[in-house]
Amino acid sequence: MIRIVGDTAIAQTVDFFTPIVDDPYLFGQIAAANAISDIYAMGATPILGLAIAGFPSDVLPLDVLEQILRGGADKAVEAGFPVAGGHTIIDDVPKYGLVVTGVVSLRKIVRNSTAR
Repeated sequence: MIRIVGDTAIAQTVDFFTPIVDDPYLFGQIAAANAISDIYAMGATPILGLAIAGFPSDVLPLDVLEQILRGGADKAVEAGFPVAGGHTIIDDVPKYGLVVTGVVSLRKIVRNSTAR
């Protein structure tokens, strides 16, 4: 957590993984929900996302990547924030996730070191 002004702090997380379902759109949704849940677990409200992806563009059509990204972006919109960019690399196995930034009151932060 980083205090930005007064009682308000920024919480940030990054989470990504390989596909756990065959449907690319659903995979994007699941991966995004997983990253967003980390922000909620800290007691924060998500405000911004950045996509991170590895993709075997020489093996799978780019339409698959588009579906993954759309699934993640749709889940972010459902949570009330935009995915405003990100970064993709060529990789042997598809990977997708989000960097999620949230805001939280310093009085309401939930830390894994102090959770009960």
